[in-house]
Amino acid sequence: MDARVADHPVTLEIDLHGSVALVTGGSRGIGASIVRKLHEAGARVFFTFASRRDEANDLATALGSRAACARCDLADGAALPDLVSACVERFGGLNILVNNAATSDHNPFDGADFAAWRAGWRHTFDVNVFGAADLAWAAMRHMRAHGGGKIINIASRAAHRGELLYADYGASKAALINLTKSIARSCSNDGVLAFAVAPGFIETEMAARELAARRDAIVAEIPLGRVGAPDDVAGIVAFLASPMADYLNGATIDVNGASYVR
Repeated sequence: MDARVADHPVTLEIDLHGSVALVTGGSRGIGASIVRKLHEAGARVFFTFASRRDEANDLATALGSRAACARCDLADGAALPDLVSACVERFGGLNILVNNAATSDHNPFDGADFAAWRAGWRHTFDVNVFGAADLAWAAMRHMRAHGGGKIINIASRAAHRGELLYADYGASKAALINLTKSIARSCSNDGVLAFAVAPGFIETEMAARELAARRDAIVAEIPLGRVGAPDDVAGIVAFLASPMADYLNGATIDVNGASYVR
């Protein structure tokens, strides 16, 4: 190796100054890390929370004038155009949408309550698929009129592998990946690009139940030897939000430590 290269390593900096991002589910876990990472890269970030008002307000306050938050029920599709309008009004635009908010709960095939089975599927799809699709539709109305934008959908390894106890969750994430492909193919001519990120197990509150029950078995399936951290996902999202990732349009990035390789 040329000594001059070793002495002067090249650094790659993601610069999102001038960008406005809307991140759903940004008060904790992966969402909060995404909010921080986009903000660190220079973006103004408007993020949502479902119930963690204090945590969301604390994060927005800590980040200062380039961050703001609002409560939003992603299952209420009729309210989502107003969410986009609130973001645009607060920060003057919107060119990055991160559909991160999601829900999951045990809904096994051998359950005895058919009504509960159906309600689980309906609620999971209302949030994870229809909420993301409706918000993308609303966001694209603004993006098309202002030079385009990026839509980044947080999917899951479950979309590819299938789930034993969370079949509705896995199916919803598979639908989200297909939605990503459809946006990429349908809307690129309008300057709207789409990407998906599919994490494996990440140290979050959503994963805590499974990690508490069988952490050793989960780690044993990960060649990297550890459960992922929220920042492992957030860094990929920041890259996808940058111009460096444009030709990845339509791609799904797996972030699972090689626990599931496609």
